[in-house]
Amino acid sequence: MSVDPTSTLNPAQLEAVHHLHGPCLVVAGAGSGKTRVITTKIARLLQAGYQAKNIAAITFTNKAAQEMRERAKGLVGARAAKDLAISTFHSLGVRLLREEGTRVGLKEQFSILDSDDVLGVLRDAGGTTDANMAKQWQWTISLWKNMGLNAEMALKAAKDEQERVAAVVMGRYQERLAAYQAVDFDDLISLPLKLLTEDAEARGKWQDTLRYVLVDEYQDTNSVQYELLKAIVGERGMFTAVGDDDQSIYGWRGATIENLKRLPVDYPNLKIIPLEQNYRSTGAILRAANNVIETNPKLFQKKLWSEYGDGEPIALVEADGEEHEAERAVARIQAIRASLGAKVKFADFAILYRANHQARIFEQALRRAEIPYKVSGGQSFFDKSEIKDLCAWLRLLVNQDDDPAFLRAVTTPKRGIGHTTLGALSQFAGKWKISMYEALFSDSLSTVLNKKAIGSLHEFGRYLNDLEYRARHTEGAEDAKTLMLEWLKDIGYEQHLYDNDENEKAAAARWNNVLDFVDWVAKRCGGQLAQDGGTTFEEPKQTVLQVAQTISVILSLSERGEEQDQVVLTTLHASKGLEWPHVFLAGVNEGLLPFKADDEEMTAQRLEEERRLMYVGITRARTTLAVSTLRRRKKAREMVMGIPSRFIAEMRLHESGIKEDPREKLKRMREELAAKAAAAAAAAKQNER
Repeated sequence: MSVDPTSTLNPAQLEAVHHLHGPCLVVAGAGSGKTRVITTKIARLLQAGYQAKNIAAITFTNKAAQEMRERAKGLVGARAAKDLAISTFHSLGVRLLREEGTRVGLKEQFSILDSDDVLGVLRDAGGTTDANMAKQWQWTISLWKNMGLNAEMALKAAKDEQERVAAVVMGRYQERLAAYQAVDFDDLISLPLKLLTEDAEARGKWQDTLRYVLVDEYQDTNSVQYELLKAIVGERGMFTAVGDDDQSIYGWRGATIENLKRLPVDYPNLKIIPLEQNYRSTGAILRAANNVIETNPKLFQKKLWSEYGDGEPIALVEADGEEHEAERAVARIQAIRASLGAKVKFADFAILYRANHQARIFEQALRRAEIPYKVSGGQSFFDKSEIKDLCAWLRLLVNQDDDPAFLRAVTTPKRGIGHTTLGALSQFAGKWKISMYEALFSDSLSTVLNKKAIGSLHEFGRYLNDLEYRARHTEGAEDAKTLMLEWLKDIGYEQHLYDNDENEKAAAARWNNVLDFVDWVAKRCGGQLAQDGGTTFEEPKQTVLQVAQTISVILSLSERGEEQDQVVLTTLHASKGLEWPHVFLAGVNEGLLPFKADDEEMTAQRLEEERRLMYVGITRARTTLAVSTLRRRKKAREMVMGIPSRFIAEMRLHESGIKEDPREKLKRMREELAAKAAAAAAAAKQNER
């Protein structure tokens, strides 16, 4: 007999799950079981008569979407789960544009540019070789797009000459994207919004398709994402938004807490349900978190509590400087492991900090102590150059007009087509306003290139056409893998890696990454047998070309290998959504947390967001939390006096906290262990007599 998924829910969670008629906002405090609420509500919607294909659950990262999909599968079974639209906002945008893109001027097979491609197009549009300038434009244009501004509107809103230049570059950049039949990541939200806002037929179709929408991490939405949600749910407002105003920490990238304020105004019959029971942390940790966050103005009242008892008091660690702080963090890890024994893994510990540069000193201290660690937020699998090379080829199969992908594929591996040839081809294509691929087959190309160069280009074009045909007609995992390996052999990619890497071991590692990528693509082509309860069924097959269309929006390879036993070093921003038994919160000083550069003004709005960041840091801890502050700290090249952060006083640790030196604790514990060992040895000797 199956277990009722609602049997383990608390009253507030139950209320959220059973509220099916009308808009609902679940104000989910840290560790309050929000994913359980979302997945159980999906099961409840199916029970109430909704079809799986009519339910959308939207979150912000591929990893979170994958976790939600797995948990939903556990509740509703693999068959129903595969029809659910569980995805990120960007993946949903891709789905809309793949089906309806022609309505907003895109052909069916458009390209999605990654960050590197965007920088290349921006350098071209702005006529600069300055990478920092292009990055500044990229950041500014992205922010404008997330606010719903186009180039014309941005030019009118520009506050200074710098912004006026960025707005002009934005106009040229958008022209190039249109010519390349390409979009960037921000377009994956703004173009579907344009589609649903301006096209009544498309709007009706998608409102009928996605009849109930659940949005996770709602506080992280930007203006355009909120408008897209409104366009999908329409006037009937059948949605559940799950979020927490106390964890809104991404204002710098366009997320706005205003979206939480707008919900009750736009939907007057909105049901608001706070989740206050915490299933993660001890009472002492939650009390400190509540104390800090109550200083901020509240949109929705809530106070976290748990049934886990008070637990250990929060430790306030005072360090002389950064090196001393790192030593004390290491000593604390060693002390906890010595105290609790083998059941405590290194992966149970996290060191959290405000800025990336703080990691280096901790890395050095951990290496000296021979403690394994990883710095979270390292290079993603899809950011590796060998994977970007192959993705460029696959993007080109999907859209031959993708010039950035064309340039990468035609030169990787090298095939005797030089920069002079490509420069002439690019100028010719620009003159006739066609893509470089289309230009290489033009009869009049002979006016700018010699016969040999044209022959090399034609050979590449013919191979690409043949590969596209095979990718379109190859489906299922086994055939896909065969095709991919044949392609890599044809272009000599393995040899290319060995020829271009001085270190043979590094080249071999890169080739292994390529083989992983081949397996990954093949697996997504489907056709394998899967189990759902006692039933065996075949997963739907896709062609290599269909899988290639989705690759550009996948930012990380979530299913790669087991997690290793390592201490995690990560920023507070990257720690959101994660938790550890033991947390060391580093550098809690004025200027670091809250962060403030010398030339910046600490506005009330910024201080509130920094306070929310502190709250996020505190609530990552399950069992123990140490908050570290520096008496002196490095600022540029000089040492300055360290002022403890105002957030430490707001935690009111004097009510329950302790000050400790973990080195002394470790020394005491070693002495106790030595005494116990000596006593045991003496007892054994006595028994021998």
